[in-house]
Amino acid sequence: MGRRLLSLLIGAILVGAAAAGPAAGGADAAFGVSNFEFGFVNADGSVATQAGSHPYALRTRIGWNLKSDPDGWKGQSPDGMVRDLVVSLPAGFAGTTVDVPRCATANFLELASKSGEEGIPNCPDSSAVGTSETILHTGVFHGPVFNLEPPPGVAVKLGYFVYTTPVIIEVGVNQEPPYNVVSSLTKIPQTSPIYEGFLELWGFPASPAHDSERGHCFVSHEADSCASNAPDVPFFTLPTSCTGPLGIGYATDSWENPGGVLGDGSPDLADPNWVSGEIFTQNNENPPGPQGLTGCTTLNFKPRITAQPTSRAAQSPTGLDFSLNVNDEGLLSPPGRAQSTIRKAVVTLPEGFTTNPSLAEGLVTCSEADLARETVNASAGSGCPNASKIGTVEVESPLLKESVNGSLFIATPYENPFGSLLGLYMVIRNPLLGIVIKQPLKVENDPLTGQITTVADDLPQLPFSHFRLHFREGTRSPLASPPLCGEYQVPAVLTPWSGAAPITSTDTFSIISGPDGGPCPSGGTPPFRPGLLAGTINNAAGRYSPFYVHMTRKDGEQEITHFSIKLPPGVIGKLAGIPFCPDLAIAAAVARTGPHGGQEEIDNPSCPAASEIGRTLVGAGVGPSLAYAPGKVYLAGPYNGSQLSIAAITAAKVGPFDLGTVVVREALKVNPETAEVFVDATGSDPLPHIIKGIPVHLRDIRVYVDRPDFVLNPTSCARTSTASTVLGSGTDFASEADDSPVTVTSPFQAASCASLGFKPRLSISLKGGTKRGKNPALTAVVRPRPGDANIGHARVTLPRSEFLEQGHIKTICTRVQFNAGVGNGEQCPAASVYGRARAVTPLLDEPLSGPVFLRSSNHPLPDLVAALHSGRIEVALVGRIDSATKGRAKGLIRTTFDAVPDAPVTKFTLKMFGGKKSLLVNSTNLCRRTHKAIAEFTGQNGRPYDFNPPVKAKCKGKGGKKSRQR
Repeated sequence: MGRRLLSLLIGAILVGAAAAGPAAGGADAAFGVSNFEFGFVNADGSVATQAGSHPYALRTRIGWNLKSDPDGWKGQSPDGMVRDLVVSLPAGFAGTTVDVPRCATANFLELASKSGEEGIPNCPDSSAVGTSETILHTGVFHGPVFNLEPPPGVAVKLGYFVYTTPVIIEVGVNQEPPYNVVSSLTKIPQTSPIYEGFLELWGFPASPAHDSERGHCFVSHEADSCASNAPDVPFFTLPTSCTGPLGIGYATDSWENPGGVLGDGSPDLADPNWVSGEIFTQNNENPPGPQGLTGCTTLNFKPRITAQPTSRAAQSPTGLDFSLNVNDEGLLSPPGRAQSTIRKAVVTLPEGFTTNPSLAEGLVTCSEADLARETVNASAGSGCPNASKIGTVEVESPLLKESVNGSLFIATPYENPFGSLLGLYMVIRNPLLGIVIKQPLKVENDPLTGQITTVADDLPQLPFSHFRLHFREGTRSPLASPPLCGEYQVPAVLTPWSGAAPITSTDTFSIISGPDGGPCPSGGTPPFRPGLLAGTINNAAGRYSPFYVHMTRKDGEQEITHFSIKLPPGVIGKLAGIPFCPDLAIAAAVARTGPHGGQEEIDNPSCPAASEIGRTLVGAGVGPSLAYAPGKVYLAGPYNGSQLSIAAITAAKVGPFDLGTVVVREALKVNPETAEVFVDATGSDPLPHIIKGIPVHLRDIRVYVDRPDFVLNPTSCARTSTASTVLGSGTDFASEADDSPVTVTSPFQAASCASLGFKPRLSISLKGGTKRGKNPALTAVVRPRPGDANIGHARVTLPRSEFLEQGHIKTICTRVQFNAGVGNGEQCPAASVYGRARAVTPLLDEPLSGPVFLRSSNHPLPDLVAALHSGRIEVALVGRIDSATKGRAKGLIRTTFDAVPDAPVTKFTLKMFGGKKSLLVNSTNLCRRTHKAIAEFTGQNGRPYDFNPPVKAKCKGKGGKKSRQR
């Protein structure tokens, strides 16, 4: 601010200098500036070049081009009547009016006395800050310069009289970088052509050295009566940068050809009617040359920071109070020098103090176009949207009577000056002073740790005593506190405009409790107690219904890295008619990591809609309010050893932030003996912990498998559960070595099982020799009724006409061989195959089929195992071979299927080989009488159904033709 005021004063000088000029052109001279001089002097008249010092005076002279005119002053006159003069001063000049008395404009316009050609305003002598000289065609006019009460929107207003005409200079701050002072003299009265003007502003207006020319003593020179009782403080201070000559820009136009202006009232320099240029301050060499400042390395630079979170609880939403404090005694000390202003500040928050994803929900951002509308008088929301505000700013300066306040806004991702995901805009303004400053802040997040570094570069060269930045607190605060209790340091590397080496200022804060005021997390492994809720929306037995999974964790607990889920027995998916999402499409989704990758996935999903089976909703952040991102779930093919997988594709676009597309592929496995479906954590992708430097803090995972007629409820109403083994991150998320597994369950039970019928049909036939001692082939066909409960248990006892041919049991498959490879018997010896089986189910596009093995078991006889498979599913239907030990079936051979998967089957066919591979031998001639089996079936709902299906054989009838006998 001070720099601005100083520049204001300087600008006033330049404006005053534009009041007159000597003849300096020929008959062909065009309207424009013929000479423009600007400089700072010490009390001894030497050029003031010490950076940060307070010069004795500022002196400026400006003249306009002249043309020959016999009636003009000394035979010349200006080539045009000056209408406006705008002077742009160097960045870094600072001044104050805090202790400089002001004169009311009404008093200024009242001339208290006249002496010849000079009029003295009725202003307090102590409000005089300099002197003026103006050359008109009627002569040279002198007068004192007064510090006037400025109107709203003007920081400094200076005034003096040229004879009886008031000259008013308004000084403000450029609304664009480098926020230098702009001094304006507009609509100059056309009372007389101006040749040249000279203006001197005093560096110490209250100094006794100016008593003889202060106020009315400018005419009377009665020094004893014009002393000032105001504090003897510097009126202005030189910049603290020594980067080169101090350039001063100007723009002027004439009444004959006025120039256009921009929306903020500044000159439109694209208009050719404006005459513009730049000059440099001069030294006293002969000839004079451009003069820069010196002595920057001798300036002090001792700013200090404070940085304190608004919450002292671990892993909680928090704001931040950050301040920069400067105790600059030399700024208002006549013999002193100001400290260097801050050019660059790099503030690094401690590791673990991260961006809170909860910030994104409901947030909008400020675009560069929005920022451009942040003018000095802009109302709230007319520039940056109110919903993009995440903090407040307050700046105090000893050079100003009041603070300058402002706001902190989130910049539009990737469309900001840094092209970064995160960026901030700091906008501070004071409409009364006409100040608006817009400063972009770059935010860098470490891609591995999420550590935040904020960089503010090319800061305005404005002296201040206190700069306070407050990030909002609350449930959607922009920051998340560290996860553990203890002390943390915030270093700030501060670079001065003086060119000296940067310094580091550090503040320390403490985290003293756990989340929600609980006990501090220990220094070891954090706790981990995830929650699980799962089930079907409609649990009616045998009905289709969407299935949901809801997994949660609390703040302060370990992050979730992997999880497995085992669905309740009988909860199964209908895969028929659903294509896989191709691997290439999934790879394309993974590759969508660009600035708009998430939106691209929303607009054009990578996987075909036909492969979609559900959706997801994931909540991330700390605190009670999370940010949610929706996603989709697709059926996919083999992955990491599993024949099936699902691809959860989330467009990580939350609020205004687009983090690309996140793909988590989960391997699906089906228990071959129970048909239970589970997500295999060992074959699945880890859940993301950090995306583009933003720690996810995943807290809420919701999966809705809601494709119509996809998830089928079991027909058993036994109490079961959905079980999940969730892996926590331990102490190091990046390492899986210390992951902590926790198993959680959610109860599940189907309903209305008793309403389901159960009456399957079974047909058995023998083919081959029918005489005693022959070894027939057997075919058994089971046809359940649609809509009935599924088969849960089945036992078939063959009639006494069939014995077990143990002599044919030669080669069997071991369990190790059966489970090798993909676990479908591919490694079993070919000789261990004794038949084939086929199952038709509405859940698959093609039947399940495969060989029937004799496999080693814990029973006296080997098990009969049908290894059924399709292109997607493997099922092992295991039957126990034995003979009844009592009852009417005593001694009869039987096969018992104790655990039939709770899955619908429309037809199951078992074909056992005959001849030398037959496991049966006839104990009698099959054609002599009817033989019946004993069928004992139990539905998954517990309902039994026993019956005696005939065992059919092909027998010869009369005439040599075959006839079917029983």
